[in-house]
Amino acid sequence: MKWTFIFFALTFLSGNAIFSQSVKKVVLNPADFYSGYYLTVEPQSDSIAGVLVLIAGFGQIPENTLPETKLQNVAYVNNILTISFAGGNKLYADSITQANLTAVIKDVLSKYKVKPDHFVLGGYSAGGMIALRYVELCNEFPSKFPIQPKGVFMVDSPIDIFTIWDQLQESATNKYSELALEEAERAMAHIKNDYGVPKENSKVYAKLTAFSMNKEYSQNEKHLKNTAVRAYHDVDIAWRLKNRNQTVHNSNYEVTAELINRLLLMGNDKAEFMQTFQTGYRSNGQRHPHSWSIVNEVEFIQWMKELIK
Repeated sequence: MKWTFIFFALTFLSGNAIFSQSVKKVVLNPADFYSGYYLTVEPQSDSIAGVLVLIAGFGQIPENTLPETKLQNVAYVNNILTISFAGGNKLYADSITQANLTAVIKDVLSKYKVKPDHFVLGGYSAGGMIALRYVELCNEFPSKFPIQPKGVFMVDSPIDIFTIWDQLQESATNKYSELALEEAERAMAHIKNDYGVPKENSKVYAKLTAFSMNKEYSQNEKHLKNTAVRAYHDVDIAWRLKNRNQTVHNSNYEVTAELINRLLLMGNDKAEFMQTFQTGYRSNGQRHPHSWSIVNEVEFIQWMKELIK
């Protein structure tokens, strides 16, 4: 069985797939450019084993995700439905983002008749923060949310809004990198416009952040004690120094490593730090550690199948 899985997966990854798949767009709210719709890649079989929800990064739309990964290809031959969703200009799962994602999931449950506990959610960059917090809320308030996810994963995601703000401020102040400066100013503007400066409105942000290095702000990770959690990172410090003039202190993996460690200390043996090196490449060939490609698609789908079987 395992070798059959690997054969089909490698066939797809090699570009010689003997099956065809199509991407469908499902519109729920035409007025919402970012989050009013979702994309689906239906599996080859009518019998759906599970649902993989992929959440795009900050400022992206659902169409930005699928060209950057082959997860949907491997999912296709393993009877897993792939959903692509976007939170738009959001770094966190606020009430608006929660409502949009819940609407998508309810629509999927209605159309495909899948089991509520056969879902795995994850996302790239800010999409991972959204996925992580949403799963925490599903576990904390099961009667208020439509699914009970078996797993959640983050692809080089910032997950602590308080640390994010400090990192953005540092990049905006030192101005070592023009790219880092532009990214910082744009993200800070959206955060301030939403709910103000995090440390000045800590009670609000404590409910928004998926995790906090400072336990006095929040300990939302306690709701992940029994959930499989993966944090993916291309730990290429030399690239960050050369291209962003940033140290490990400005990385996302410093924070997610603390999250994984806390979960392990809680007894969660399904919490994993997925470290890679120089695996990050964009679909245009650009070398970048902050990319979907750091996820090994074949291994990931095997992991997911074990969770939902």
